[in-house]
Amino acid sequence: MAEGLTARQTRVLKAIIDEYIETADAVGSEALDKKYNLGVSPATIRNEMVSLTKSNYLKQLHTSAGRVPTPTAMKFYIDQLMEEKEMSLVDEVKAKEDVWDSRADLKDLMEEATHALSDATQSLSVSALQEGASNRFWHSGYSHLFENPEFSDIQACANIFSLLEQGEKMQKLFFEISEPTSPLDILFGEELGWPELTPAGIIATHFNVRGKPAMLAIIGPSRVSYSTLIPVVKYFKGLIEEVASA
Repeated sequence: MAEGLTARQTRVLKAIIDEYIETADAVGSEALDKKYNLGVSPATIRNEMVSLTKSNYLKQLHTSAGRVPTPTAMKFYIDQLMEEKEMSLVDEVKAKEDVWDSRADLKDLMEEATHALSDATQSLSVSALQEGASNRFWHSGYSHLFENPEFSDIQACANIFSLLEQGEKMQKLFFEISEPTSPLDILFGEELGWPELTPAGIIATHFNVRGKPAMLAIIGPSRVSYSTLIPVVKYFKGLIEEVASA
């Protein structure tokens, strides 16, 4: 449990995050009372939401009573409240089939893995391979961003697409801000202070393949289904390592 949070506040916070991930809308006490068995009155839920807002776990976007989770809340959820959902055997086999024929050429393997990861997660995917002083980047699944309400504004998508074409920023994001020694990084655009990434959440993993540092990531809204997508990103990391050594 996060320091300073009661068991009841933790239950309320988890319900808010689950609802926000599902709906992309600010969450109010009435919705929580109707859908989640929290065992307390709407008035008590409202009081706890106020406390969670003061503690920087929730924020109020407009004048309505609804709240959305902050990056602090999402990290707490990912670290302590969420249960990862394993990929199905069918999906694992399909992913391996998608990349197997590219195993002889590392660049082809990274490109095919990027496409396959995008298909598996229905997300914008990015990968990189560090070669000497330079990096090679691949992207796939641009259209998936438009499927999320957070990116219904074309300019929000354009900002991210523009970022993907800026080599120096990509290098900084995925090999400097994102920790290269960490097997898994969760980044929130809101915390990074980059306007083009404000609505975004990033799941990234780093590894070495044939002696070269590599990275694989997906980019989506900050409320993506982390319980489903984190295991997929982890699986693809292992898959690339396995296929590259075959």
